[in-house]
Amino acid sequence: MTAGSVLVAEDERNLAEALSFLMQRAGLEVTVARDGPSTVDMARRIKPDVIVLDIMLPGFDGFEVIAALKDNALNPMPRIIMLTAKGHEKDKRKALDLGVDDYVTKPFSNRDVVERVQALLIQGKVA
Repeated sequence: MTAGSVLVAEDERNLAEALSFLMQRAGLEVTVARDGPSTVDMARRIKPDVIVLDIMLPGFDGFEVIAALKDNALNPMPRIIMLTAKGHEKDKRKALDLGVDDYVTKPFSNRDVVERVQALLIQGKVA
């Protein structure tokens, strides 16, 4: 039995593999998507508890992924942690306005991201 399911949407292969490995070691069920369209498709099919979402994805960006999931009334809507190299305040504000649960600027500790995922999973079980 896993502690929760996570969709990692990240086009940087090494980062996606590192996050996936650490999350699996933490007992999480992990699926990886490498572009915007496949992220939306996988989210609809597997209905993850949490999406770790890079802003800069091929196909369409993380903001467009969130909009597509909301347009399709994905229910329940997964918790979202946005990863970005963009540290601009306007991007953070836009993400939070879209309902993102957490916003992490690169570079970051992979273990920190795993801990943030686990915290969101715990919050979801309590709520």
